[in-house]
Amino acid sequence: MNRIHRATAAELNDARHLLHEYFDVINVVLRDDDDAIRAFLNDASSAMWIAYVNDVPAACVAMRPLAEVPGATECKRLYVKPDYRRLGLADALMDALESHAAQAGHDAVYLDTKDDLIGAIKLYDRLGYERCARYNDNPQATIFMRKRLR
Repeated sequence: MNRIHRATAAELNDARHLLHEYFDVINVVLRDDDDAIRAFLNDASSAMWIAYVNDVPAACVAMRPLAEVPGATECKRLYVKPDYRRLGLADALMDALESHAAQAGHDAVYLDTKDDLIGAIKLYDRLGYERCARYNDNPQATIFMRKRLR
C-alpha cells in the first residue's frame, strides 16, 4: 500500500535517511544537516512530502519559497529509492507539490537539475516543465526548468 504524507518534524529520521541517500547518489556538494532539515520541516512556507510503500519511506520531494521570483516556488530533492522506482511515486509526489503550490497561490514551480539525470529530465518534460533561464547559483545545476500553474 502506497501513501504520500506531508512530512513534519516527527518524520525527521525518515526525511534525513532519504535526503542523505539522495545527496550520496547524485553527489550533492551543499548538503543539509539535521538542524537545516528540522528547520525546513518546521517552516510553514516550505513543505516536504514522503512516499511510503508498506510503511517504508521510499521517496521524497521538497518545496521551498523562491524569493528571487515573485509568485514562484521551487521543487527540490525529488528522489525515489531504486527498489521503489516505476511505481508512480515521482508522479504522485510532483502532483502533491504542484497542487499544494497552486493552493498556496503560487503561479509557477521552478527546479534545477543536472544533464546526467536523464530519468528526472524525462519526467519533468512529461509533466510540462519547460527550460528557462538560470534562476539560482547552484554550482552543480546545468538545466533550469519552470512550470506555470495558472
